[in-house]
Amino acid sequence: MLESGVFEMVRLGGPLMWAILAASILAMAVFAERMVYFHRCAMPLDPFLKGIANLLKENRPEEALERCDEAYGPAVRVVQAAILKRHLPKEDLKEMVQEVAQLQMPRLEAHLPMLATIAYICPLLGLLGTVVGMIQAFMNMNAALGATPVNDLAAGIWEALITTAGGLSVAIPAYIAHNFLVVRLSGIVTDMERAGIEIVQMLKLPESQRPAQPASAPAPSRPPADAPAAPPQPLPKP
Repeated sequence: MLESGVFEMVRLGGPLMWAILAASILAMAVFAERMVYFHRCAMPLDPFLKGIANLLKENRPEEALERCDEAYGPAVRVVQAAILKRHLPKEDLKEMVQEVAQLQMPRLEAHLPMLATIAYICPLLGLLGTVVGMIQAFMNMNAALGATPVNDLAAGIWEALITTAGGLSVAIPAYIAHNFLVVRLSGIVTDMERAGIEIVQMLKLPESQRPAQPASAPAPSRPPADAPAAPPQPLPKP
């Protein structure tokens, strides 16, 4: 069976193959976790920003904040923070949006260095296993004074070849997975930066583009200053 064959190859590869196997399991776990997280963060940005813009034009910021509470992702958190601090001057609002975006980066980049490390060290582990296997083969030859049994010689060669193949088999998919996640991360960061720029523009529209305020009731008219005064009324006679 395939499962028993894998563990048999690991057994023949020696102790370093167990380390390579553990690294492969860790790499798969990191890739699956990041894929789920990035899938949640990758939201349709255009409809979301359009809805927020309509609510802000209608002077309904509280409903815009409720819309942000219903959504998920770093771009949403940037928009929400900007609406909460909408009374700040434009330059201060820009700096605040940049700070919020920077605070989102550690969570987005979490575990990616681990995946890159696995892709880097697995070939080295395989190379180390190759060296160890060849040392074992030559030690067996030396112990047998030139008449080395085939089984003893094959054990060292098995370990040398299997660890090399195992290290490369883990490193190549891990490297591809890391680059794929980096591309996904770049797209999410781009959306976050775009959301920050657009929300600042929405909140700091020029006066000519802001929605008209409701007109107040007209003040009672006063007679002009130069109008003739009304003639005095005669006093009643006693």
